[in-house]
Amino acid sequence: MIPERVTLVEVGPRDGLQNEAQLIPTAQKIELVNRLQAAGCREIEVTSFVSPKWVPQMADNAELMAGIARRPGVRFSALTPNLKGLEAALAAGADEVVVFAAATEAFSRRNINCSIEESIARFAPVVQAAHAAGVKVRGAISCTLGCPYQGAVSPDEVERVVVLMKGIGVDHCGIADTLGTGTPRAAQAVMERALKHYPLAEVSGHFHDTYGQALANILACLQLGIASFDASVAGLGGCPYAKGATGNVATEDVVFMLHGMGIETGIALDALVDAAAYISGVLGRAPVARVSRALLARRAAAQEVR
Repeated sequence: MIPERVTLVEVGPRDGLQNEAQLIPTAQKIELVNRLQAAGCREIEVTSFVSPKWVPQMADNAELMAGIARRPGVRFSALTPNLKGLEAALAAGADEVVVFAAATEAFSRRNINCSIEESIARFAPVVQAAHAAGVKVRGAISCTLGCPYQGAVSPDEVERVVVLMKGIGVDHCGIADTLGTGTPRAAQAVMERALKHYPLAEVSGHFHDTYGQALANILACLQLGIASFDASVAGLGGCPYAKGATGNVATEDVVFMLHGMGIETGIALDALVDAAAYISGVLGRAPVARVSRALLARRAAAQEVR
């Protein structure tokens, strides 16, 4: 069942940077996206079209989209929580949009102040308008393997939201382990629920590495035939519910594992490490990715020998 090729959706520019306290200049975000394209990333989640009041880091969304040097075959997506955001994303040239819901009522109430069903109802016109414009809609379901307010999450709870997403016409179902507490068998269990309602090609995984389980969970999903995963260059993005912990699984670590398994990604690891080193330099810290740290250390040692 393990696929021969995997699609990685690079979410560093959006999910990775959105919680950074320091505002990153637009030019540096553009440079990051261009470096990711040059490394072979063909699916990039660039920004969010949300109110700058709530996410100041994404206030430059239109400027960022306009400044990217678009390479053929690269798809750019953006988070769009409402019709206003969708309209702005379409005007900016987004190829795909993302809507989101939580797997638990507790998280939905705390995060967006409404029930799960209310949140899905809000997204229905967004999905309809996106389809009318010929744009694909990707859905993300957060907290599928653990909730900071509720604790454990059952596969039944996840499947309920999958069905609601399907009901409003969402094209793709992304299963997210927001806390990073999931383990391989649990990851397989929720993926199997998603696969009851979506075809294999339209189910993906989004794993955080808070507890060091992300690569193991990705391998477990590969064994089900899942061939699409989100990842974040340099391991950008923390986990707001576990202070000091890592967040998104690092793209470099995923690519290294997949290539070691003989699975194609279309991404050049050395160029990806260059992109990771670039944005880490902008942020003033080392990459979280173990692979980037190892390869950059090897490069430095080779320079010393010379």
